[in-house]
Amino acid sequence: MGQPVREYLLTLCVTAAVTYLLTGPVRKFAIAAGAMPEIRARDVHREPTPRLGGIAMFGGLCAGLLVASHLTNLKSVFENSNEPRALLSGAALIWILGVLDDKWGVDALVKLGGQMIAAGVMVLQGLTILWIPIPGVGTVSLTPMQGTLLTVALVVITINAVNFVDGLDGLASGMVCIAAAAFFMYAYRMWFGYGIEAAAPATLFSVVLMGMCLGFLPHNMHPARIFMGDSGSMLIGLVMAAGAVSVTGQVDPDLLNLKAGGLREATHAMVPVYIPLLLPLTVIAVPVADLILAIVRRTWKGQSPFAADRGHLHHRLLEIGHSHSRAVLIMYFWSALIAFGAVAYSANNASMWIVLGIVLLSAVGLVLLLLPRFTPRAPQWAERMVPPRYRRLARAVVDPAGAAAEAEAEAAAAAAEEEREPVPAGINGATAIGDRSRFVDRRRANSHH
Repeated sequence: MGQPVREYLLTLCVTAAVTYLLTGPVRKFAIAAGAMPEIRARDVHREPTPRLGGIAMFGGLCAGLLVASHLTNLKSVFENSNEPRALLSGAALIWILGVLDDKWGVDALVKLGGQMIAAGVMVLQGLTILWIPIPGVGTVSLTPMQGTLLTVALVVITINAVNFVDGLDGLASGMVCIAAAAFFMYAYRMWFGYGIEAAAPATLFSVVLMGMCLGFLPHNMHPARIFMGDSGSMLIGLVMAAGAVSVTGQVDPDLLNLKAGGLREATHAMVPVYIPLLLPLTVIAVPVADLILAIVRRTWKGQSPFAADRGHLHHRLLEIGHSHSRAVLIMYFWSALIAFGAVAYSANNASMWIVLGIVLLSAVGLVLLLLPRFTPRAPQWAERMVPPRYRRLARAVVDPAGAAAEAEAEAAAAAAEEEREPVPAGINGATAIGDRSRFVDRRRANSHH
Protein backbone atom coordinates (compact mmCIF):
# COMPACT_ATOMS: atom_id res chain seq x y z
CA MET A 1 0.00 0.00 0.00
CA GLY A 2 2.97 2.29 0.54
CA GLN A 3 3.97 2.20 -3.13
CA PRO A 4 0.63 3.58 -4.44
CA VAL A 5 0.74 6.35 -1.83
CA ARG A 6 4.20 7.41 -3.03
CA GLU A 7 2.99 7.38 -6.62
CA TYR A 8 -0.04 9.49 -5.75
CA LEU A 9 2.24 11.90 -3.89
CA LEU A 10 4.55 12.13 -6.91
CA THR A 11 1.58 12.79 -9.20
CA LEU A 12 0.32 15.47 -6.81
CA CYS A 13 3.73 17.19 -6.63
CA VAL A 14 4.27 17.14 -10.40
CA THR A 15 0.79 18.54 -11.08
CA ALA A 16 1.23 21.30 -8.48
CA ALA A 17 4.75 22.18 -9.65
CA VAL A 18 3.79 22.42 -13.33
CA THR A 19 0.72 24.52 -12.51
CA TYR A 20 2.74 26.82 -10.26
CA LEU A 21 5.57 27.30 -12.75
CA LEU A 22 3.23 27.90 -15.68
CA THR A 23 1.10 30.49 -13.88
CA GLY A 24 3.80 33.21 -14.04
CA PRO A 25 4.28 33.04 -17.83
CA VAL A 26 0.51 32.70 -18.31
CA ARG A 27 0.01 35.91 -16.32
CA LYS A 28 2.40 37.79 -18.62
CA PHE A 29 0.66 36.32 -21.65
CA ALA A 30 -2.77 37.36 -20.32
CA ILE A 31 -1.55 40.94 -19.79
CA ALA A 32 -0.07 41.07 -23.29
CA ALA A 33 -3.24 39.60 -24.78
CA GLY A 34 -5.45 42.08 -22.94
CA ALA A 35 -7.35 39.36 -21.07
CA MET A 36 -7.99 41.63 -18.09
CA PRO A 37 -11.37 42.69 -16.72
CA GLU A 38 -12.16 46.36 -16.47
CA ILE A 39 -12.16 47.97 -13.04
CA ARG A 40 -15.61 48.87 -11.79
CA ALA A 41 -16.51 51.15 -8.90
CA ARG A 42 -17.93 48.21 -6.94
CA ASP A 43 -14.88 45.95 -7.28
CA VAL A 44 -12.69 45.04 -4.31
CA HIS A 45 -9.42 44.77 -6.21
CA ARG A 46 -7.51 48.00 -6.84
CA GLU A 47 -5.88 47.36 -10.20
CA PRO A 48 -6.69 45.36 -13.34
CA THR A 49 -5.89 41.70 -12.75
CA PRO A 50 -5.31 39.27 -15.60
CA ARG A 51 -7.31 36.09 -15.91
CA LEU A 52 -6.67 32.97 -18.07
CA GLY A 53 -5.21 31.15 -15.06
CA GLY A 54 -7.01 28.08 -16.39
CA ILE A 55 -4.27 27.71 -19.01
CA ALA A 56 -1.72 26.87 -16.30
CA MET A 57 -4.21 24.58 -14.54
CA PHE A 58 -4.87 22.65 -17.74
CA GLY A 59 -1.11 22.26 -18.21
CA GLY A 60 -0.88 20.81 -14.70
CA LEU A 61 -3.75 18.42 -15.47
CA CYS A 62 -1.99 17.11 -18.59
CA ALA A 63 1.33 16.77 -16.75
CA GLY A 64 -0.25 14.88 -13.85
CA LEU A 65 -2.05 12.42 -16.11
CA LEU A 66 1.11 11.93 -18.20
CA VAL A 67 3.25 11.11 -15.17
CA ALA A 68 0.61 8.82 -13.67
CA SER A 69 0.38 6.85 -16.93
CA HIS A 70 4.06 5.84 -16.57
CA LEU A 71 4.00 4.85 -12.90
CA THR A 72 3.97 1.17 -11.94
CA ASN A 73 0.67 1.02 -10.07
CA LEU A 74 -1.22 3.92 -11.60
CA LYS A 75 -0.66 2.99 -15.22
CA SER A 76 -3.15 0.16 -14.72
CA VAL A 77 -5.84 2.85 -14.47
CA PHE A 78 -5.09 3.84 -18.08
CA GLU A 79 -4.83 0.23 -19.26
CA ASN A 80 -8.08 -0.99 -17.69
CA SER A 81 -10.24 2.09 -18.11
CA ASN A 82 -10.97 4.68 -20.75
CA GLU A 83 -12.04 7.22 -18.14
CA PRO A 84 -8.76 9.22 -18.01
CA ARG A 85 -8.97 9.80 -21.76
CA ALA A 86 -12.63 10.69 -21.43
CA LEU A 87 -11.77 13.23 -18.74
CA LEU A 88 -8.96 14.74 -20.82
CA SER A 89 -11.17 15.17 -23.90
CA GLY A 90 -14.00 16.74 -21.93
CA ALA A 91 -11.57 18.97 -20.03
CA ALA A 92 -9.98 20.15 -23.29
CA LEU A 93 -13.35 21.21 -24.68
CA ILE A 94 -14.44 23.06 -21.56
CA TRP A 95 -11.01 24.67 -21.26
CA ILE A 96 -11.07 25.99 -24.83
CA LEU A 97 -14.54 27.40 -24.23
CA GLY A 98 -13.33 29.07 -21.03
CA VAL A 99 -10.29 30.62 -22.72
CA LEU A 100 -12.50 32.09 -25.45
CA ASP A 101 -14.84 33.52 -22.82
CA ASP A 102 -11.99 34.98 -20.76
CA LYS A 103 -10.60 36.79 -23.79
CA TRP A 104 -13.61 37.79 -25.88
CA GLY A 105 -16.71 36.79 -23.96
CA VAL A 106 -19.13 34.03 -24.95
CA ASP A 107 -22.91 34.12 -24.99
CA ALA A 108 -24.65 32.47 -22.03
CA LEU A 109 -26.46 29.85 -24.11
CA VAL A 110 -23.26 29.00 -25.97
CA LYS A 111 -21.48 28.36 -22.68
CA LEU A 112 -24.33 26.21 -21.42
CA GLY A 113 -24.28 24.25 -24.65
CA GLY A 114 -20.51 23.86 -24.42
CA GLN A 115 -20.79 22.45 -20.91
CA MET A 116 -23.36 19.92 -22.09
CA ILE A 117 -21.23 18.94 -25.08
CA ALA A 118 -18.17 18.42 -22.86
CA ALA A 119 -20.22 16.21 -20.56
CA GLY A 120 -21.64 14.35 -23.56
CA VAL A 121 -18.15 13.65 -24.90
CA MET A 122 -17.21 12.06 -21.58
CA VAL A 123 -20.40 9.98 -21.64
CA LEU A 124 -19.65 8.71 -25.14
CA GLN A 125 -16.25 7.49 -23.94
CA GLY A 126 -17.69 5.57 -21.01
CA LEU A 127 -17.57 8.09 -18.17
CA THR A 128 -21.23 7.88 -17.21
CA ILE A 129 -23.55 6.77 -14.43
CA LEU A 130 -24.70 3.19 -15.08
CA TRP A 131 -26.70 2.57 -11.91
CA ILE A 132 -27.69 4.33 -8.73
CA PRO A 133 -28.15 2.82 -5.26
CA ILE A 134 -31.42 3.88 -3.62
CA PRO A 135 -31.89 3.17 0.12
CA GLY A 136 -34.77 0.81 0.71
CA VAL A 137 -34.99 -0.10 -2.96
CA GLY A 138 -31.53 -1.35 -3.85
CA THR A 139 -29.50 -0.88 -6.99
CA VAL A 140 -31.43 0.59 -9.90
CA SER A 141 -29.96 0.17 -13.36
CA LEU A 142 -30.33 3.16 -15.65
CA THR A 143 -31.09 3.17 -19.33
CA PRO A 144 -28.44 4.85 -21.54
CA MET A 145 -30.67 7.91 -21.90
CA GLN A 146 -31.29 8.18 -18.14
CA GLY A 147 -27.59 7.74 -17.40
CA THR A 148 -26.64 10.38 -19.96
CA LEU A 149 -29.14 12.93 -18.66
CA LEU A 150 -28.13 12.38 -15.04
CA THR A 151 -24.42 12.61 -15.87
CA VAL A 152 -24.83 15.80 -17.90
CA ALA A 153 -26.95 17.37 -15.16
CA LEU A 154 -24.39 16.52 -12.46
CA VAL A 155 -21.52 17.94 -14.54
CA VAL A 156 -23.34 21.19 -15.37
CA ILE A 157 -24.49 21.73 -11.76
CA THR A 158 -21.00 21.15 -10.37
CA ILE A 159 -19.35 23.45 -12.93
CA ASN A 160 -21.71 26.31 -12.14
CA ALA A 161 -21.56 25.73 -8.39
CA VAL A 162 -17.77 26.10 -8.48
CA ASN A 163 -18.05 29.20 -10.63
CA PHE A 164 -20.60 30.75 -8.28
CA VAL A 165 -18.19 30.54 -5.37
CA ASP A 166 -15.31 31.99 -7.41
CA GLY A 167 -15.90 35.42 -5.93
CA LEU A 168 -12.95 36.20 -3.65
CA ASP A 169 -9.21 35.77 -4.10
CA GLY A 170 -8.25 32.16 -3.45
CA LEU A 171 -11.79 31.09 -2.52
CA ALA A 172 -12.71 28.70 -5.34
CA SER A 173 -9.29 27.07 -5.68
CA GLY A 174 -9.01 26.56 -1.90
CA MET A 175 -12.51 25.16 -1.46
CA VAL A 176 -12.14 22.79 -4.41
CA CYS A 177 -8.78 21.65 -3.03
CA ILE A 178 -10.43 20.84 0.30
CA ALA A 179 -13.21 18.98 -1.51
CA ALA A 180 -10.68 17.05 -3.60
CA ALA A 181 -8.76 16.00 -0.48
CA ALA A 182 -11.94 14.66 1.11
CA PHE A 183 -12.91 12.92 -2.12
CA PHE A 184 -9.45 11.31 -2.33
CA MET A 185 -9.84 9.83 1.14
CA TYR A 186 -13.23 8.42 0.17
CA ALA A 187 -12.15 6.98 -3.21
CA TYR A 188 -8.85 5.62 -1.85
CA ARG A 189 -10.74 3.74 0.86
CA MET A 190 -13.09 2.29 -1.75
CA TRP A 191 -10.14 1.10 -3.85
CA PHE A 192 -7.68 -0.22 -1.27
CA GLY A 193 -10.08 -0.72 1.63
CA TYR A 194 -12.54 -2.84 -0.30
CA GLY A 195 -10.32 -3.79 -3.25
CA ILE A 196 -12.70 -2.27 -5.81
CA GLU A 197 -10.63 -1.52 -8.89
CA ALA A 198 -13.38 0.65 -10.43
CA ALA A 199 -12.68 3.35 -7.82
CA ALA A 200 -9.11 3.83 -9.09
CA PRO A 201 -9.90 6.52 -11.73
CA ALA A 202 -11.76 8.68 -9.20
CA THR A 203 -8.79 8.42 -6.83
CA LEU A 204 -6.44 9.61 -9.56
CA PHE A 205 -8.76 12.45 -10.62
CA SER A 206 -8.94 13.78 -7.06
CA VAL A 207 -5.14 13.77 -6.67
CA VAL A 208 -4.66 15.65 -9.95
CA LEU A 209 -7.37 18.13 -8.96
CA MET A 210 -5.62 18.78 -5.64
CA GLY A 211 -2.36 19.44 -7.48
CA MET A 212 -4.02 21.88 -9.89
CA CYS A 213 -5.50 23.91 -7.03
CA LEU A 214 -2.41 23.83 -4.80
CA GLY A 215 -0.18 24.97 -7.66
CA PHE A 216 -2.44 27.87 -8.57
CA LEU A 217 -3.35 28.97 -5.03
CA PRO A 218 -0.10 30.86 -4.20
CA HIS A 219 -0.69 33.16 -7.18
CA ASN A 220 -4.38 33.58 -6.37
CA MET A 221 -4.32 34.37 -2.65
CA HIS A 222 -5.30 37.88 -1.63
CA PRO A 223 -4.17 40.14 -3.21
CA ALA A 224 -4.44 37.95 -6.29
CA ARG A 225 -1.91 38.38 -9.08
CA ILE A 226 -4.06 36.42 -11.51
CA PHE A 227 -7.60 35.03 -11.67
CA MET A 228 -8.42 31.56 -12.91
CA GLY A 229 -11.28 32.90 -15.00
CA ASP A 230 -13.90 30.66 -16.57
CA SER A 231 -11.11 28.65 -18.16
CA GLY A 232 -10.08 27.58 -14.66
CA SER A 233 -13.33 27.48 -12.71
CA MET A 234 -15.18 25.43 -15.33
CA LEU A 235 -12.17 23.12 -15.67
CA ILE A 236 -11.86 22.25 -11.98
CA GLY A 237 -15.64 21.91 -11.74
CA LEU A 238 -15.60 19.39 -14.56
CA VAL A 239 -12.72 17.39 -13.04
CA MET A 240 -14.55 17.21 -9.71
CA ALA A 241 -17.77 16.12 -11.42
CA ALA A 242 -15.86 13.48 -13.42
CA GLY A 243 -14.54 11.92 -10.20
CA ALA A 244 -18.02 11.83 -8.68
CA VAL A 245 -19.54 10.30 -11.82
CA SER A 246 -16.76 7.72 -11.99
CA VAL A 247 -17.12 6.43 -8.45
CA THR A 248 -20.92 6.55 -8.63
CA GLY A 249 -21.51 4.98 -12.01
CA GLN A 250 -18.72 2.41 -12.13
CA VAL A 251 -18.61 0.97 -8.58
CA ASP A 252 -21.01 -1.96 -8.40
CA PRO A 253 -22.87 -1.87 -5.05
CA ASP A 254 -23.34 -5.64 -5.17
CA LEU A 255 -19.57 -6.07 -5.41
CA LEU A 256 -19.16 -3.89 -2.35
CA ASN A 257 -21.59 -6.11 -0.47
CA LEU A 258 -19.49 -9.15 -1.29
CA LYS A 259 -16.31 -7.42 -0.22
CA ALA A 260 -17.83 -6.28 3.07
CA GLY A 261 -19.21 -9.71 3.92
CA GLY A 262 -22.44 -10.28 5.82
CA LEU A 263 -25.70 -8.37 5.74
CA ARG A 264 -24.95 -6.16 8.74
CA GLU A 265 -21.49 -5.25 7.46
CA ALA A 266 -22.89 -4.72 3.98
CA THR A 267 -25.48 -2.32 5.36
CA HIS A 268 -22.76 -0.20 6.94
CA ALA A 269 -20.58 -0.52 3.85
CA MET A 270 -23.42 0.65 1.65
CA VAL A 271 -23.43 4.02 3.38
CA PRO A 272 -20.42 5.21 1.35
CA VAL A 273 -22.13 3.85 -1.76
CA TYR A 274 -25.23 5.93 -1.15
CA ILE A 275 -23.07 8.98 -0.62
CA PRO A 276 -21.53 9.31 -4.14
CA LEU A 277 -24.74 10.69 -5.59
CA LEU A 278 -24.64 13.41 -2.95
CA LEU A 279 -20.87 13.54 -2.45
CA PRO A 280 -20.22 16.21 -5.09
CA LEU A 281 -22.92 18.21 -3.34
CA THR A 282 -21.58 17.58 0.16
CA VAL A 283 -17.97 18.40 -0.68
CA ILE A 284 -19.08 21.66 -2.25
CA ALA A 285 -22.20 22.09 -0.15
CA VAL A 286 -21.46 25.77 0.49
CA PRO A 287 -21.28 26.81 -3.19
CA VAL A 288 -24.24 24.58 -4.07
CA ALA A 289 -26.29 26.24 -1.32
CA ASP A 290 -25.11 29.59 -2.67
CA LEU A 291 -26.19 28.53 -6.18
CA ILE A 292 -29.69 27.51 -5.04
CA LEU A 293 -30.19 30.62 -2.92
CA ALA A 294 -29.01 32.88 -5.73
CA ILE A 295 -31.41 31.33 -8.26
CA VAL A 296 -34.32 31.63 -5.81
CA ARG A 297 -33.36 35.19 -4.87
CA ARG A 298 -33.02 36.41 -8.45
CA THR A 299 -36.14 34.62 -9.68
CA TRP A 300 -38.15 36.06 -6.78
CA LYS A 301 -37.04 39.56 -7.83
CA GLY A 302 -38.00 38.90 -11.43
CA GLN A 303 -34.36 38.84 -12.60
CA SER A 304 -32.52 36.32 -14.71
CA PRO A 305 -31.11 33.44 -12.60
CA PHE A 306 -27.73 34.13 -14.19
CA ALA A 307 -27.61 37.87 -13.54
CA ALA A 308 -24.74 38.94 -11.27
CA ASP A 309 -25.64 40.45 -7.91
CA ARG A 310 -24.12 41.10 -4.50
CA GLY A 311 -26.08 38.57 -2.48
CA HIS A 312 -23.62 35.67 -2.42
CA LEU A 313 -22.51 34.16 0.88
CA HIS A 314 -19.05 35.69 0.64
CA HIS A 315 -20.64 39.10 0.03
CA ARG A 316 -22.62 38.73 3.25
CA LEU A 317 -19.44 37.91 5.18
CA LEU A 318 -17.85 41.12 3.91
CA GLU A 319 -20.96 43.13 4.69
CA ILE A 320 -21.06 42.08 8.36
CA GLY A 321 -17.48 43.24 8.81
CA HIS A 322 -15.17 40.33 8.00
CA SER A 323 -11.98 41.13 6.14
CA HIS A 324 -11.28 39.61 2.74
CA SER A 325 -8.86 37.01 4.13
CA ARG A 326 -11.05 36.10 7.10
CA ALA A 327 -14.11 35.65 4.87
CA VAL A 328 -12.12 33.21 2.72
CA LEU A 329 -10.88 31.28 5.76
CA ILE A 330 -14.41 31.00 7.17
CA MET A 331 -15.62 29.56 3.87
CA TYR A 332 -12.66 27.14 3.97
CA PHE A 333 -13.65 26.07 7.47
CA TRP A 334 -17.26 25.30 6.59
CA SER A 335 -16.26 23.47 3.42
CA ALA A 336 -13.77 21.29 5.29
CA LEU A 337 -16.26 20.60 8.08
CA ILE A 338 -18.99 19.43 5.70
CA ALA A 339 -16.71 17.52 3.30
CA PHE A 340 -14.58 15.67 5.85
CA GLY A 341 -17.59 15.18 8.12
CA ALA A 342 -19.43 13.39 5.30
CA VAL A 343 -16.41 11.21 4.54
CA ALA A 344 -15.85 10.39 8.23
CA TYR A 345 -19.50 9.45 8.64
CA SER A 346 -19.32 7.21 5.57
CA ALA A 347 -16.32 5.41 7.10
CA ASN A 348 -17.93 4.88 10.51
CA ASN A 349 -21.56 5.85 10.59
CA ALA A 350 -22.04 4.11 13.98
CA SER A 351 -19.72 6.41 15.90
CA MET A 352 -21.35 9.10 18.01
CA TRP A 353 -17.98 10.77 18.45
CA ILE A 354 -18.03 11.83 14.80
CA VAL A 355 -21.46 13.41 15.17
CA LEU A 356 -20.45 15.17 18.40
CA GLY A 357 -17.24 16.41 16.79
CA ILE A 358 -19.15 17.85 13.84
CA VAL A 359 -21.62 19.57 16.18
CA LEU A 360 -18.79 21.04 18.26
CA LEU A 361 -16.91 22.34 15.23
CA SER A 362 -20.15 23.80 13.88
CA ALA A 363 -20.51 25.76 17.11
CA VAL A 364 -16.95 27.02 16.70
CA GLY A 365 -17.80 28.09 13.15
CA LEU A 366 -20.85 30.01 14.34
CA VAL A 367 -18.73 31.83 16.92
CA LEU A 368 -16.26 32.82 14.19
CA LEU A 369 -19.12 34.22 12.14
CA LEU A 370 -20.17 36.43 15.06
CA LEU A 371 -16.70 37.91 15.62
CA PRO A 372 -16.06 39.90 12.44
CA ARG A 373 -14.13 42.65 14.21
CA PHE A 374 -11.88 40.40 16.26
CA THR A 375 -8.23 40.58 15.15
CA PRO A 376 -5.80 38.22 16.88
CA ARG A 377 -2.53 39.61 18.21
CA ALA A 378 0.63 37.55 18.24
CA PRO A 379 2.83 37.61 21.38
CA GLN A 380 6.04 39.57 21.11
CA TRP A 381 8.23 36.46 20.94
CA ALA A 382 6.31 35.24 17.88
CA GLU A 383 6.38 38.51 15.96
CA ARG A 384 8.82 37.36 13.33
CA MET A 385 6.74 34.29 12.47
CA VAL A 386 3.44 36.05 11.66
CA PRO A 387 2.35 38.52 8.95
CA PRO A 388 3.00 42.22 9.73
CA ARG A 389 -0.68 43.00 10.26
CA TYR A 390 -0.61 40.98 13.48
CA ARG A 391 2.39 42.86 14.93
CA ARG A 392 0.78 46.24 15.55
CA LEU A 393 0.52 45.76 19.31
CA ALA A 394 4.25 45.13 19.66
CA ARG A 395 5.11 48.11 17.46
CA ALA A 396 2.85 50.35 19.54
CA VAL A 397 4.97 49.59 22.61
CA VAL A 398 8.19 50.49 20.80
CA ASP A 399 6.93 53.51 18.88
CA PRO A 400 3.62 54.85 20.21
CA ALA A 401 3.61 57.89 17.92
CA GLY A 402 4.20 55.86 14.80
CA ALA A 403 1.61 53.31 15.85
CA ALA A 404 -0.97 56.04 16.48
CA ALA A 405 -0.36 57.54 13.05
CA GLU A 406 -0.67 54.13 11.46
CA ALA A 407 -3.90 53.46 13.38
CA GLU A 408 -5.37 56.75 12.13
CA ALA A 409 -4.43 55.90 8.55
CA GLU A 410 -5.98 52.45 8.87
CA ALA A 411 -9.15 53.92 10.39
CA ALA A 412 -9.46 56.32 7.46
CA ALA A 413 -8.92 53.47 4.99
CA ALA A 414 -11.52 51.37 6.80
CA ALA A 415 -14.04 54.22 6.68
CA ALA A 416 -13.46 54.62 2.94
CA GLU A 417 -13.83 50.89 2.48
CA GLU A 418 -17.17 50.82 4.32
CA GLU A 419 -18.56 53.43 1.92
CA ARG A 420 -18.03 51.01 -0.96
CA GLU A 421 -20.28 48.06 -1.58
CA PRO A 422 -18.37 44.84 -0.97
CA VAL A 423 -18.43 42.49 -3.96
CA PRO A 424 -16.26 39.67 -5.22
CA ALA A 425 -12.83 40.31 -6.65
CA GLY A 426 -12.16 40.58 -10.33
CA ILE A 427 -14.30 38.97 -12.97
CA ASN A 428 -16.19 36.79 -10.56
CA GLY A 429 -19.75 37.05 -9.36
CA ALA A 430 -21.60 35.83 -12.43
CA THR A 431 -22.20 32.20 -13.25
CA ALA A 432 -20.24 30.02 -15.60
CA ILE A 433 -22.94 30.60 -18.18
CA GLY A 434 -23.44 34.31 -17.58
CA ASP A 435 -22.31 37.20 -19.75
CA ARG A 436 -19.41 39.51 -18.95
CA SER A 437 -18.24 42.77 -20.38
CA ARG A 438 -16.36 42.20 -23.61
CA PHE A 439 -14.50 45.49 -23.51
CA VAL A 440 -11.35 46.22 -21.55
CA ASP A 441 -10.09 49.67 -20.67
CA ARG A 442 -6.58 49.08 -22.00
CA ARG A 443 -5.35 52.53 -21.02
CA ARG A 444 -6.16 51.92 -17.35
CA ALA A 445 -4.84 48.37 -17.49
CA ASN A 446 -1.51 49.45 -18.96
CA SER A 447 -1.06 52.16 -16.38
CA HIS A 448 -0.68 49.51 -13.66
CA HIS A 449 1.70 47.20 -15.45
